[in-house]
Amino acid sequence: MNWLQRHVRPEQVREFSLLLLIVIAVLIFGSMIDGYYTDRTFNRIASSVAIITVVAVGQTLVVLTRSIDLSVGSIVGCTAFIVGMEIAYHPEMSPLLAVGIAVAMGAVMGAMNGVIVAWGRVPSIIVTLGTLAIFRGILVESFGGMVITTDKLPSWLIDLPRLTLFNIGGLDIRAMVALAFVVVVVFHLATTYLNVGRMFYAMGSNPDAADLIGLPKQRIVFTALVLSGALSGLAGFMFLGRFGNITVQAGNGLELQSVAAVVVGGVNIFGGSGTVLGAMLGAIIIGMLDQSLLRLHISEFWRDAVLGLLILLAVASDAVILGRLRKLWARTELKLIDKPPQLSAGSKEVAT
Repeated sequence: MNWLQRHVRPEQVREFSLLLLIVIAVLIFGSMIDGYYTDRTFNRIASSVAIITVVAVGQTLVVLTRSIDLSVGSIVGCTAFIVGMEIAYHPEMSPLLAVGIAVAMGAVMGAMNGVIVAWGRVPSIIVTLGTLAIFRGILVESFGGMVITTDKLPSWLIDLPRLTLFNIGGLDIRAMVALAFVVVVVFHLATTYLNVGRMFYAMGSNPDAADLIGLPKQRIVFTALVLSGALSGLAGFMFLGRFGNITVQAGNGLELQSVAAVVVGGVNIFGGSGTVLGAMLGAIIIGMLDQSLLRLHISEFWRDAVLGLLILLAVASDAVILGRLRKLWARTELKLIDKPPQLSAGSKEVAT
């Protein structure tokens, strides 16, 4: 048990359980849905998961600092619609410029949240709930019943969802899925090994202690919300590429899906613990459930109810099971620190 406690962290226990849950879910849905084990099913779920994953990575950074971003769905919708409109009016626009505009738009909206939360000292849940309505309201009032349709978009954007980079075991790994995976790897490494990334954990674990050691709390919270907005902008471009036909209601519900992915993935809603990798696994479960229940002709109402239930179960398990594991791990570490080193058999104590 001591070896296990020294080498396995509570977050890794959650991640292993999520992998097991994904396998069980695949087996259950495969027995209920005809033709479930096909590359078409894989591509449909993977495309949905890619968008949720990118949003969930940004949400993870925010939640680690004891905040929450409920405006991500509106940011995705605004960037998808406005960038789609710009591309429709300027079809010669390069893909990199389109992505840059989407990310910059998202970062600006995230900065608005960040300034009010960090320096205005208004709780993030209130600020982002307000900007969720403001961003969406401005979009609806400005563009009303306008629709961006695929016949107005250039061929490179229409073909983007089917752009395959390579093939593994008969499954096509498409560009948007690979992009989401790159985002996960970059931010997982950054939060795990870089001092800047570790500040998010320090801020969420104990804000008072972070203040005492001189961490820039306001800048950390601001940065987390800006990055969340920027990644939501990137997800907005991916949303545009996946669906093509975009209305002012694009992205509705992504805030619930992103929070569900983060919490189910083992990120503590009270900040300070969790991983980007866990959030990705949570996004896989959310995307799989959403697409599989849709094929079972389950209504949107019940799909949202399932997400809500998952959030409640995840928070409860984090408070009870993972909370006890963390305390057990902490006690073991203290014992290892306090325990004097033992001499091996046959060795002699050196007199001083």
